[in-house]
Amino acid sequence: MLQEESDLSLIIAQIVQKLKGSNLYAQLERQAWASLQRPEIKLESLKEDIKEYFKVSGWEKKLQNAVYSELNVYPLPSHPAAPPEHLKEPLVYMRKAQGSWEKRILKSLNSMCTELSIPLARKRPVGEQKELLNKWNEMGTDEPDLSLFRPVYAPKDFLEVLINLRNPNYENGDSLSFRTHLGLIQVPLKVKDIPELKECFAELGLNTGQLGIDDSTQVPPELFENEHVRIGQKVLAEQDSAAAQQYIRQGSPTALRAELWALILNISSQPEDILYYEQLKMNVIQHDLLVDSLIYKDVKLTASNDDYYFVFEDYLYQVLLCFSRDTSVLGHFAYNSASPPKSYIRGKLGLEEYAVFYPPNGVIPFHGFSMYVAPLCFLYHEPYKLYQIFREMYVRFFFRLHSISSHPSGIVSLCLLFETLLQTYLPQLFYHLREIGAQPLRISFKWMVRAFSGYLATDQLLLLWDRILGYNSLEILAGSPC
Repeated sequence: MLQEESDLSLIIAQIVQKLKGSNLYAQLERQAWASLQRPEIKLESLKEDIKEYFKVSGWEKKLQNAVYSELNVYPLPSHPAAPPEHLKEPLVYMRKAQGSWEKRILKSLNSMCTELSIPLARKRPVGEQKELLNKWNEMGTDEPDLSLFRPVYAPKDFLEVLINLRNPNYENGDSLSFRTHLGLIQVPLKVKDIPELKECFAELGLNTGQLGIDDSTQVPPELFENEHVRIGQKVLAEQDSAAAQQYIRQGSPTALRAELWALILNISSQPEDILYYEQLKMNVIQHDLLVDSLIYKDVKLTASNDDYYFVFEDYLYQVLLCFSRDTSVLGHFAYNSASPPKSYIRGKLGLEEYAVFYPPNGVIPFHGFSMYVAPLCFLYHEPYKLYQIFREMYVRFFFRLHSISSHPSGIVSLCLLFETLLQTYLPQLFYHLREIGAQPLRISFKWMVRAFSGYLATDQLLLLWDRILGYNSLEILAGSPC
């Protein structure tokens, strides 16, 4: 009981500290001062009157949504004596594997930099800045020579690393259940079985209506769809993040999805958010980074060749180039097993005071990275709003798909869960694929690492991502190939 109270106090302290640095805190403070001029605010009951004013004016709901958002993002506090790296990843061998993988990525980036004699970053000449600014909304028409650039890595390279992952303190013969696991992932992590998944994803049961199924042409809309839309409109009117997250577990109506996702992610697009996006844009205009060419190359190789997404090429460049400059993304490394890569000012190699994170957001794009953004272009047509949604989706979910960790939503656990489910409940298919040399995970890995973007039709993909947001978990990706 005392431990629970201590954990709760720690969570509250963390959230308060985080919110104190937010725009919302400043707005609440201004509103509190302004409310003192109101006749209904009495000195003798000041605290209660201000709380009532916040409730009536809607500010209490905004604060609740902000707190709920933080609870969804930040991990539960560990033991007070635990070192900071335990918050990133509690298992030592996972941390070591992630560190080795990062060195490989950095080596690949640096070798490309050396081979092509291109600096990691340079300031654009004034003429080049003007040219880029003029064609900002039509960057897709630009055809730079990218033939010498190659993706730093592809999902298949990452899969090989995961296949060779081992716990040095564990013998495969120690556990009967693990000895009978015939998949490629050979690390002993706890993953959910079917009864646990049924309990966790109860709203996906056959007895509950689902958008994408129960709104099909064979089912009269008055039986499910009309009522579901009506409830969705009520949820939006209430502006309650928790209610929106619960509601979206059954799928979102197309017309309401953009607003519901923004509500769940606590994105409100204040004037300062638009200004921040414009500052990122100017950073892109003023400085050229090596990773810009990797972003161009990835968009050209993936989204530009996709029947659904090629029309959004300009949006993808705008969002991803701004994302690479966004230092606020560095905050997610507090709970990410990965660490942001460092570079050094020329001639100062190894001197920490001359170290900078490169790229500024700490994320090196890989082959297929742009596909995390592409589906969102169907929902948001203002670049700044699209950018905010993508950034929040990335720091909540997508980063886990390309970093090595023991988290239940991490790619290692998803791979193990997929193989376990397939071997247990579709054994004939599992063994047949192994017999013909087609390991199931080698087929499905690229689907999962992209969260199925580019592999499912967009309407189906958005319904899948509804559930990711609704359950605040990527585990549903492991069951989707099955």
